Amino acid sequence: MELRHHALRVLALDDPAAKAAAARELWALASATSAASAASAADAAAAGPALDCDAVLLPPSTLPGRPALPRLVAATSLPRRSPFTAAGRAGLLHSVAHIEFNAINLALDAVWRFPGMPASYYLDWLRVASEEALHYTLLADHLSSLGHAYGDFDAHDGLWAMTERTAADITARMALVPRTLEARGLDATPLMQARLAQAGDHRAAAILDIILRDEIGHVAVGNRWYRWLCARDGLDPVSHYRVLAARHGAPRPRAPFNVQARLQAGFTDDEIAALSAG
Repeated sequence: MELRHHALRVLALDDPAAKAAAARELWALASATSAASAASAADAAAAGPALDCDAVLLPPSTLPGRPALPRLVAATSLPRRSPFTAAGRAGLLHSVAHIEFNAINLALDAVWRFPGMPASYYLDWLRVASEEALHYTLLADHLSSLGHAYGDFDAHDGLWAMTERTAADITARMALVPRTLEARGLDATPLMQARLAQAGDHRAAAILDIILRDEIGHVAVGNRWYRWLCARDGLDPVSHYRVLAARHGAPRPRAPFNVQARLQAGFTDDEIAALSAG
């Protein structure tokens, strides 16, 4: 099966553990095929399925695949979770696991949904899906050590909702999912790490170290492809971002901002200044 077909198949899986494992296997397959293709066509054929950048794929009736729990509710109805109680810490880590599970889905969706991009675009997002799968697995395992499982707490669907809103516009997808919603994690993670460490959960703080390191790269992928698409279509990235944010109702990021991480992820000084200006 072709790699983008594989991505759609993994996206449709309901079981989070199975999806995470399959996403990591898919990236291993894709990277092996890519490395072999750089050597020779014969090696690529032996390594695994090819990548069809131009295939127009038909999805199943319902995406993404997800379990019956957690129950999805309005973000405003979710309680604030304190890391200084056992239940609060588990609930806080559950919310991060939910974000990472949804991030697997959005990366896979970016692979299958949008034909006609360079091969490196699809490989970028397959790698992102694999890294998000690792993050989810680390968090799910740690939740288990706390006596909980993914699905034990309510969650909201804001990340996937924006994925659906931008389903017909790849430029909007790159602008508003990785470099807007996911970039908020760059700002929030250090504060969460500090509170978890203060609460004595050093394992959780170490997992967030891994997540922050990788998420800088994921936001950079979004920035890179957003700017590539704007250059292709003759659009100014700064002014067009404002148009897309208004069109799709993107939330405005709130301070404090992790300026160093945002710069590492490819935001320009002007973009950082615009954030700070409100």
